[in-house]
Amino acid sequence: AKIVSVIIRHAVESRASDIHIEPFSNESRVRYRIDGILHNSLILPKSIHNSVVARIKVLAKLKLDETRIPQDGHIRLIIDAREIDFRISTLPLGATEKVELRILDQAKGLTNIEELGFNKQVYNTIKENIKRTSGIILLTGPTGSGKTTSLYSILNVLNKETVNISTLEDPIEYQIKGVNQSQVRPELGFDFATGLRSFLRQDPNIIMVGEVRDEETAELAIHAGLTGHLVLSTLHTNDALGAVFRLLDMKIEPFLLASTLRLVVAQRLLRRLCPYCKKETKLPEKVLSEMTAVMAQLPIEVVQAENLSIKNFEDIKTFKFYEPVGCARCSNTGYLERLAIAEAVVINDEIKELIINRRNELNITALKHSQLFVSLKQDGIFKVLAGITSIDEVLRVVEIENL
Repeated sequence: AKIVSVIIRHAVESRASDIHIEPFSNESRVRYRIDGILHNSLILPKSIHNSVVARIKVLAKLKLDETRIPQDGHIRLIIDAREIDFRISTLPLGATEKVELRILDQAKGLTNIEELGFNKQVYNTIKENIKRTSGIILLTGPTGSGKTTSLYSILNVLNKETVNISTLEDPIEYQIKGVNQSQVRPELGFDFATGLRSFLRQDPNIIMVGEVRDEETAELAIHAGLTGHLVLSTLHTNDALGAVFRLLDMKIEPFLLASTLRLVVAQRLLRRLCPYCKKETKLPEKVLSEMTAVMAQLPIEVVQAENLSIKNFEDIKTFKFYEPVGCARCSNTGYLERLAIAEAVVINDEIKELIINRRNELNITALKHSQLFVSLKQDGIFKVLAGITSIDEVLRVVEIENL
C-alpha cells in the first residue's frame, strides 16, 4: 500500500498524465508520461509486482482473482487537498498483469482558451466561429494532440445559463458545472450514434460528441448541425483538409457537408522549453534556410499580426534559438508544460464550392487563395522564433520537407 501511494503521489507531483507499471523477467518497471513523453521513474523488485497490482485493483474495485482478461476501473483520491481521478486499465501478460493509470486532475482540467497557445489567427477564427448557433466545428489530430482539452476550453466559453449544452463522451474526463455530460456505454448498446439520436429530443443548443468514429455518427452529426444545433467533435486526421476528405469518404453528401461544416482545426502538442534552464544555440545554415522557405509562404497580414520580421534568410538569422538542458524544475527533461500548434480551415464560399463541384481541386493551394492560412509547420516555426520551443521538438510532431 505504501509503495502504491508513493508511486501515485510522485506521479502527480511530476505532472504526469499516465503511470505504467510493467512486469519484466527480473524486475518491475514504473514509467511516467510527462508532457507526452515516457520517462523511467522506478525499478521495483519483481517479487512485489503482483502485490502492487493487487493493491491498485482493490482501490479500483476490480476482481482480484481475474488475471486472464483486461479490466477497467476508476479511483478517486485526495492528494494535497486536490481531488484527482485515476482511470485504471489492466492487461494480462502471461502469468502476470500490466497496469496503466491515466491521471485526471480536475483542477488542471479546464484550461482557458487563451492559455492553449493558439496563434492569433487560429484563436480569432475559433472565437468567431463558436458564436454561431448551428453547424459543425471539428478538431482533428492524432491521439494525445490535445483535442479534448481544446473542446473543453471551447465549451467553457460557451457555457452560459441561456444555452443547453449536452456532451457525449468516452469517457468523461472532466466535470463541467452546468453541462449535461453523458458517458457512452457501447456494451449496453448506448454508443455515439444512439446518444446523438436521444440528444436531439433533449432540446439542446450545443452538442459535443467525443469523436466521429463511423458513418452513422457522421450522418447524425451533420443532421444535428443542419437543424439548428452547434455541434463540436473530433476526428483523427493529420491535417485540417484531411478531415474534409475523411467525411466525404464516410459517404456524407458533398452539398450537406458544405452547408454544415463551419471550421476544422488541426492541432498538435509541443513541449515548451524550460524557461529556467534553456540555453541559446546556433542552428545549421541548412535548417535556417529551410525555415526561411517555409515561412516565406506566409501571408504578410499574418506575419504583421505576430509582430515578426521574417522576410528573408538574413532576418531569420537574427533570431535567438534555444535548446533544452534540464534542471530540477523540469525533472531534468529540459521541457516544462506543453502548448498547442494549430492550423484552421474556415469552410467559406470558395471552399464550399470546391467540396460540392471540384473535390479534386481542393488542396493547400486553393486553401491559401481562399483565406489567410497558417500551416502546422509554420505555426511550429513561429513558436521556435519566439524562443518557446526547439526546432527538434517541432520536427518531432510535424514533418518539414528536407529536414
